[in-house]
Amino acid sequence: MRLPSRLSPKPHALSRRTLIAALPLLLAACGRQGFDVLSGGDYGAVNDGGFTIPAVDTTNVDPGLMRTEVPWRGKEKPGSIDVNIPERKLYLVEKDGMALRYSVGVGRAEALNFRGSAIIGRKEKWPHWTPTATMMAAMPRYRAYSGGMKGGLENPLGARALYLYRDGHDTFFRLHGTNEPESIGHAVSSGCIRLLNQDIIDLYNRVPTGTHVTVVQG
Repeated sequence: MRLPSRLSPKPHALSRRTLIAALPLLLAACGRQGFDVLSGGDYGAVNDGGFTIPAVDTTNVDPGLMRTEVPWRGKEKPGSIDVNIPERKLYLVEKDGMALRYSVGVGRAEALNFRGSAIIGRKEKWPHWTPTATMMAAMPRYRAYSGGMKGGLENPLGARALYLYRDGHDTFFRLHGTNEPESIGHAVSSGCIRLLNQDIIDLYNRVPTGTHVTVVQG
């Protein structure tokens, strides 16, 4: 954080009162972890990695789809993730019987091909994306990206991707962002587990590689 010109940059010149007054701003800057919310709170426009993620129009979104803290009665340990496919919800388990709940969109095929336990084996910001053969067969327009698509606002994986591994191998099942926010809460034509870009950034910043993930199909 740049000091105002009227303040001396020398540490001993900063009074205790000045440090206390500045502390909330310093903590807020650390909490952003590499991205800046421009406006609109948790779902405002975001500057991240050279891209500006549009704000979510919360006036037209069911409030039940927004990230929120809820009671948790499952058996998963704090710090783990539970993805409930039928509910279209993802839970990050916290201490004291609580969890952060995120709404998700699920693929009609890919999201149904995985269940059980895995770990987050890799995390990527603005990930590269290559459509599968199944996706290209179902949606011929994806064939133009058979060689892959670099990260960016048009990339279907959105701003972040968390890659699930089992026994040291990539399951090809991902938790990722989306460039189609209207798909959240629904079963869509393709893809794994998608979150609003603001939500996948929040989740990415909260969980390390090695995090345990359980996917429940019903």
